[in-house]
Amino acid sequence: MATLGQWVEGARPRTLPAAVAPVLAGTGVAWWVDSFMPVRALLALVVSLALQVGVNYANDYSDGVRGTDADRVGPLRLVGSGVAAPGLVKRAAFAAFGVAAVAGLVLVVLSGQWWLLALGAASILAAWFYTGGSRPYGYAGLGELFVFVFFGLAAVCGTTYVQVGSVPWAAVAAAVSVGALACAILVANNLRDIAGDEVAGKRTLAVRLGDSGTRTLYVGLVVLALGGVVAASGLSTWWALLGLGGFVLVAGPVRGVLSGAKGKELIGVLKLTGVAELAVTVGLTVGWVLGRAL
Repeated sequence: MATLGQWVEGARPRTLPAAVAPVLAGTGVAWWVDSFMPVRALLALVVSLALQVGVNYANDYSDGVRGTDADRVGPLRLVGSGVAAPGLVKRAAFAAFGVAAVAGLVLVVLSGQWWLLALGAASILAAWFYTGGSRPYGYAGLGELFVFVFFGLAAVCGTTYVQVGSVPWAAVAAAVSVGALACAILVANNLRDIAGDEVAGKRTLAVRLGDSGTRTLYVGLVVLALGGVVAASGLSTWWALLGLGGFVLVAGPVRGVLSGAKGKELIGVLKLTGVAELAVTVGLTVGWVLGRAL
C-alpha cells in the first residue's frame, strides 16, 4: 500500500510550476487591463492544478501497465514501482479530472462563456490520451505540442479571457513564453529517458530527434520563451521585462544540456527549468502590477 508521501511524490513532477505559471501570467494581464477577478482566477488555478495532478497520475497508470516505467531514472512512479495498484492510480487520475471539471463548470457559469465547456473537455481528453488509450499521442512524439497548446496557449489565454472577456496580444505573447518553458521541461524529461523509451517503443519527440537534436530543441525553447517575454512587454508595459530575471535560473540547465548532462544529472535540469518558468511569470506579473500602478 502506497503511503501518503508516495502519493504526493507520484503527483509532484512539474505540477506546481506548470499549474501556477499559466494562471499567474493570465491573471497578470487581467490586472494590467484593470479586469482582475480573484474568484475566477482562483477557480482557474484549481482547474490547472487538478489537470496537472490528473495527467501525472494518468501517465503513471498508463506507462505502468505498459511496462514503460520498468527501468526508470526519474522520480517515483506508483504503478511502475509496484507501490500502488493500477486501478487505484487510475481512479486517482479520474478524481483529479473530476475536480477540474467541477471547478471549470463553475467558472463557465460565472463567465457565461459556455463554449469553454468544449475547451475543458478537450483538455481532459488530451490529458488522458497523452499516454492512455490504444494509440497514445505521447508515444508518437506529439507530447510537446499538447503541452504548448493546453498548458501554454489555452491556460494563459483562458485565464485572461474569463476575467477580461477578451484576449489581449500581451496574453498571447506570455502564453508562448509559458508554453515554451513547459515544453522545455518535458523535453529535458524525455531527453533523460531516451534509452528506456526507445526500448519500450515509446517514440517521443526526443527519441525521434535523437540526443543532439533534443538538446538543440531545449535551448531553442528557452530562447523562444525569452522572446515571448520581450514581446509581451512591448505589447503592454516595459515593466514586464522584469520577467527576464527568471532566465538567470535556466542558465545552469542550458549549460548542463549543452555539455551533455545525462540520466540523474537531468533531474536538476528539470527542477530548475520548472522554477524558472514560475520565476519568469512572477516577474511578468510584478511588472504588470507596477506598470498599472505607475
